[in-house]
Amino acid sequence: MNEQITVKELFDLKETIAADIFKDCVYPWEVLSKIGEFIVKLGESLSEEEYEKKGENVWIAKSAVVYPTAYINGPCIIGKNAEVRHCAFIRGNAIVGEGAVVGNSTELKNVILFNKVQVPHYNYVGDSILGYKAHMGAGSITSNVKSDKKFITIKGPDGKIDTGIKKIGAFLGDNVEVGCGSVLNPGTIVGRNSNIYPLSSVRGFVAASSIYKKQNEIVEKFDKAD
Repeated sequence: MNEQITVKELFDLKETIAADIFKDCVYPWEVLSKIGEFIVKLGESLSEEEYEKKGENVWIAKSAVVYPTAYINGPCIIGKNAEVRHCAFIRGNAIVGEGAVVGNSTELKNVILFNKVQVPHYNYVGDSILGYKAHMGAGSITSNVKSDKKFITIKGPDGKIDTGIKKIGAFLGDNVEVGCGSVLNPGTIVGRNSNIYPLSSVRGFVAASSIYKKQNEIVEKFDKAD
């Protein structure tokens, strides 16, 4: 097993309303096909005191701030104290966590954003999962389809895994920072507490607590007090 790219190594499930979707799943891409159906079921169970249903299969927390120019298509849940800004485009199958920010002209499709995720400026996030407090800098995107349209192979630290899936974006562990203008290629996995330099093209696996400078130059973070 590629232990470092499992759900339990990437995400704190206490920081998402969608924790139950990960039951019986070892790897994060196993969740992608379940998001839409899960949202519909979860939405129907949400408190009417805290959430308001808007249109078909869209639930928005009453404490969330949604700009009037934002477009939200269901199934979708916008969590408590989240902010969906000017001209955000949520295409459906999206869970936006508590305190998360979906910024101007950002597009979401088939995603789970854990609590306090920030995708605040001109981002595209599709077929992806972003862990607690993950942040994508301005203009950084997930690429979710290979140029040859073939099935995506995950390149884990302990070998490759054939997914049998054609659309997979990226999986960012908790507290990952992605620099401005970066591209996360299909099937990219970034471990917790790692940083990606701006203008990077990232493939495969980046270990937890690392700094990705460029391809073949990934260094371990260190504590300056050491």
